[in-house]
Amino acid sequence: MRIIAGSLGGRLFESPHGHRTHPMSEKIRGAIFNALGDIEGLTVLDPFSGSGALCFEAISRGAKSAVALDADKKACAIIQKNIESLALEDKVAVTRIYADSWRKRHQNDQFDLVLLDPPYNDLEPETAEKLALLTKPGGVAVFSLPPNARIVLSEKQFSLISSKQYGDATLAFYRRTD
Repeated sequence: MRIIAGSLGGRLFESPHGHRTHPMSEKIRGAIFNALGDIEGLTVLDPFSGSGALCFEAISRGAKSAVALDADKKACAIIQKNIESLALEDKVAVTRIYADSWRKRHQNDQFDLVLLDPPYNDLEPETAEKLALLTKPGGVAVFSLPPNARIVLSEKQFSLISSKQYGDATLAFYRRTD
């Protein structure tokens, strides 16, 4: 896999093999970051990190820091290896943990950008919805979901910015309003 754009554009990184992760295509990653625009200085949470691709792309495009979470031991080992090979030890932190367990321990943490690409074969909408609450007021939560998946966010806390279908994924962007 490769980083699409930014200061690390063109750099390659490894991705876990097997059925436990579904690496996001460059097309979808590009669509997310093109829609987001300038992310200079933002903090990022990627609770279903897989390969770390979203964190690496965010840092390459100017994000200040990123937290990568994944429950899979092999995925976390590859993310850590990628962090080292890309010299991002001071920008990206990886933790092997289930996203909902981490959320319960970090309920007061807030991020400018929360990138939610949960496993399509084990989609837990309630967990993804709760993770979106870690978005700072004014920040953005981005969902990459299978076409028929439904996420319900409180209209008192979030407003839908846009939603678009990309092959086997639907991207939905929400701004935290409260």
